[in-house]
Amino acid sequence: MFYESTRGGLGSITSAEAIMRGIAPDGGLFVPETRVRLTPAQIEQLVNMSYQERAEAILKHYIDDYTEEEIKESINSAYSEKKFGCREIAPVYRLNDNISILELWHGPTCAFKDMALQILPHLLVKAVKKTGETGEMVILAATSGDTGKAALEGFRDVDGTRIIVFFPQDGVSEVQKLQMITQEGRNVNSIAVEGNFDDAQTGVKEIFTDRELSEEMEKNGFKFSSANSINWGRLVPQIVYYFSAYADLVGRGEIKLGDKVNFVVPTGNFGNILAAYYAMEMGLPVNRLICASNENNVLTDFINTGTYNRKRDFKKTLSPSMDILISSNLERLLYEVTGHNSKMVAGWMEKLSRTGEYTVDEDTKKKISKIFWADYSNDSETLKTIECIYNENNYVIDTHTAVGIDVYDKYVISTGDFTKTVIVSTASPFKFNHSVVRALFGEEEVKGKSEFELLDILSQKCGIPIPNGLQGLDRKEIRHNKVCRKSEMKDQVKSILSI
Repeated sequence: MFYESTRGGLGSITSAEAIMRGIAPDGGLFVPETRVRLTPAQIEQLVNMSYQERAEAILKHYIDDYTEEEIKESINSAYSEKKFGCREIAPVYRLNDNISILELWHGPTCAFKDMALQILPHLLVKAVKKTGETGEMVILAATSGDTGKAALEGFRDVDGTRIIVFFPQDGVSEVQKLQMITQEGRNVNSIAVEGNFDDAQTGVKEIFTDRELSEEMEKNGFKFSSANSINWGRLVPQIVYYFSAYADLVGRGEIKLGDKVNFVVPTGNFGNILAAYYAMEMGLPVNRLICASNENNVLTDFINTGTYNRKRDFKKTLSPSMDILISSNLERLLYEVTGHNSKMVAGWMEKLSRTGEYTVDEDTKKKISKIFWADYSNDSETLKTIECIYNENNYVIDTHTAVGIDVYDKYVISTGDFTKTVIVSTASPFKFNHSVVRALFGEEEVKGKSEFELLDILSQKCGIPIPNGLQGLDRKEIRHNKVCRKSEMKDQVKSILSI
């Protein structure tokens, strides 16, 4: 399998090189040159496999320049029962006859980003060796909350790497911020940025495409790569859990092999739902991909109108990991549905950069709307959904999962489609405990209490244990306290690397 840039500037490189580079020199994203297809028989074989075996069965098609031993070692190092606290790794919870919840938050940082960021360091270190690269890899990431901690934890003390994470100073929860600024490790750095996630993400992209800085880095023995979902090595492991969820439903007799299902994905940067699209293109029986947004509903508007317009007020919501107006991975979808038309995609991306918006042609819009359905949920709807799900099902969800469920309800009302549906649950309710406790037990219960007091309240009142990764955070030493403006991000990187 070879990879090419969505903007046409580079093609026919191996997966190892694509993973090592992170982003193409022309600013494009790497995608597979050819499609992978699984037969129904190959999908059926997944039913009786472990999660690790399913991962190998999927990943080997995309990273075939890695040996079988290298793939197995990466998978087994990433997805252990010890790290994830459960044998299934990504268990599927049956909410009712029609809805199941794919729980992606059992990893060490209690968010779905662990599903990719526990394996990416292993793939990247092997990629460096395979390509003959001798420089130290510098991992840059922007985060709206969860990617940062998951990346810091994944790359902690990994030889031959350093990691620098930028996060919006006031755009993450108290728990998320403490997870990052208390992170241990000799090679890790987290820096707060004055502004929102889009400021941090744009700053990181500008650093990646700064040729003068890249040349200076190489002279000093460093090379950039990315831990954001712009890196194919971040996105490809996410394809696995869609196949795994389907196999679990077949194995439990809830669907028959070949039956189509819906997936509802709360998403901001579009990577998580894009992985579902790739699974569908591989042959996974999917009826509809339902894109759930919060009030930063740029994706909802795009899927419904064909116009992507980020020129709107940025809103801080109760689902902060989706507080995003620039959805980087949408570029990959546009490349796929236009038949790998790099000229069109580069034109749209240039227009987005220059004017803040673009409109796709009617044919592209029709192709997207045939696969995706989109809506959004506001904060009051999010809180009400958390309350209703707990009262009706005795099941506790976080704010992002609540967005997904509320949007699914809107989908059913709008379409009348009762196809078996999987809601992708992206974070533990404990990560957003202030909102969850407020939704379940009222304003008085949260008044004057820290997020760490609320962890105990949520655990005691709902009878569920606090995840290990969140216990004692408020007592950990603060190791990273730098704050910078977007314009200073490059200087921060140079300072850390002493160049």
